[in-house]
Amino acid sequence: MTDTVLELKELTKNLGGKNVVEDLSFSVKKGEIFGLLGPNGAEKTTTIRMIVGLMKITKGNVFVNNMNMKDNFSEAMSEMGAIVENPEMYKFLTGYQNLIHFARMAKTKVTKERIDDIVRIVDLQDAINKKVKTYSLGMRQRLGVAQALLHQPSLLILDEPTNGLDPKGIQEFRHYLRNLTKDGISVIVSSHLLSEMQLICDRVAILQHGELISVDTIEEVDGKGDTDNMLVQFDVENPDEALEVIQTFFPNFECGISGESLEISIPKEQIPSVNEKLSASDISVYGIHTRKKTLEDKFLEMTKEVE
Repeated sequence: MTDTVLELKELTKNLGGKNVVEDLSFSVKKGEIFGLLGPNGAEKTTTIRMIVGLMKITKGNVFVNNMNMKDNFSEAMSEMGAIVENPEMYKFLTGYQNLIHFARMAKTKVTKERIDDIVRIVDLQDAINKKVKTYSLGMRQRLGVAQALLHQPSLLILDEPTNGLDPKGIQEFRHYLRNLTKDGISVIVSSHLLSEMQLICDRVAILQHGELISVDTIEEVDGKGDTDNMLVQFDVENPDEALEVIQTFFPNFECGISGESLEISIPKEQIPSVNEKLSASDISVYGIHTRKKTLEDKFLEMTKEVE
């Protein structure tokens, strides 16, 4: 018995004579939430479409619970549930009627008890007998997750699942996904909301132009690179002049302007020296703040390196 639910080996997609996804390899463990990150054009959706069988693989393999999709397509697909783009439901039917309809199309029998359990998991008990046309976007997303879980998959794949949701809806959706992993279900989430991915994911893969840059836990991303540096914000009178001073006296420091402040990535012990140089250059310093680098900071750094 393995803890690996999904494994990609040298996954490649060629379109128009060009590899848009090239030699992509990573694995997803049982019961984890795995984030798929990348800027526009990173081919996240193309990757997901190959995983779920909506797009032909040019080269490489996808293994689901050790089954190669090329050799065991039906069996491998039965282990996956997916929402690619927005879930489509019959709006003139109730949520429950939709689930019954999709349950009839499942390869294995879906019992009424299973449907009722899924309704509880996604917390739609109060609305399940109402017509879908009355549902909010967040409720439709949760119904889509319910539909994807009917056949008891071991892997749930969601492409931009929080699009259009308000902050409360996003927070609720995060809670539902975390509950799923308690039952051993693995989740792949593709999203451009980096702050949200930092809160929900156990590990993240960063893609750029269809190539894998990094796969790390959130903790590793927080501490990757510049391990001795911290992000320091100097509130100054004139950020442009302050930037020139830092670039003159500390040319190796990574720095930039953020609003009315100067942001510098430096070792903690260098903060007094920077403050001293700014003051000696007649630049007033009104405040000094430190903050931890976020997933967004690291994402921008890492994708910038390969542009």
